[in-house]
Amino acid sequence: MASRLPVAVLLSGRGSNFEALAAAAPTGGYEIRGVVSDRPAAAGLERARERGVAAHALPPGHYPDRAAHDAALAARIDALEPGLVVLAGYMRILSPPFVARYAGRLLNIHPSLLPKYPGLHTHRRVLEAGDPEHGATVHFVTDQLDGGPPIAQARVPVLAGDTVETLSARVQGAEHRLYPAVVGWFAAGRLAWRDGCAWLDGRVLQAPVQLEDTDESGGADRAS
Repeated sequence: MASRLPVAVLLSGRGSNFEALAAAAPTGGYEIRGVVSDRPAAAGLERARERGVAAHALPPGHYPDRAAHDAALAARIDALEPGLVVLAGYMRILSPPFVARYAGRLLNIHPSLLPKYPGLHTHRRVLEAGDPEHGATVHFVTDQLDGGPPIAQARVPVLAGDTVETLSARVQGAEHRLYPAVVGWFAAGRLAWRDGCAWLDGRVLQAPVQLEDTDESGGADRAS
């Protein structure tokens, strides 16, 4: 049996994307080696422990400066020997040296259809703009905030009467399908980072794959 891709997950909150990734791991070709959070009270840490996954908190306030915290975070991640580092609601901006350390094997999921609405409060911004659709994007992480090469997206409609809460819940449901699929592509060797671009099945992605293009086995047609 082929070995599974070891994955490290960074999170700051409830850990719903961690749960989705963990649930898909047995058939996705990867295993979650450990979870690290910047917040000791993050519910995602307890969710990880309940699944028997090593979970650690590294509060930034316990370190003299950002560089020291980043060094401790990198040491904790490296001890897990991951082939991929996954940001799953990790709310701290990572420093350029940290990002460079894991270049090409660092993924993030962002709750918008990038390049629209990088940063925070995406659901509110979509509602204020009157957009007809919203969604989520998985991308490789670079030192540009939410600006790394996009890999795949899931779209959801914005419905009449939507609030930030209802729209957020709909997007999260899409995230929980999208993220495990993309991690599975990486684990299978289908997804790669080359020359600053995302490649899938041996071709550079000119546009992100759309979730509706994925089949139930995790396959995908390239976006046009």
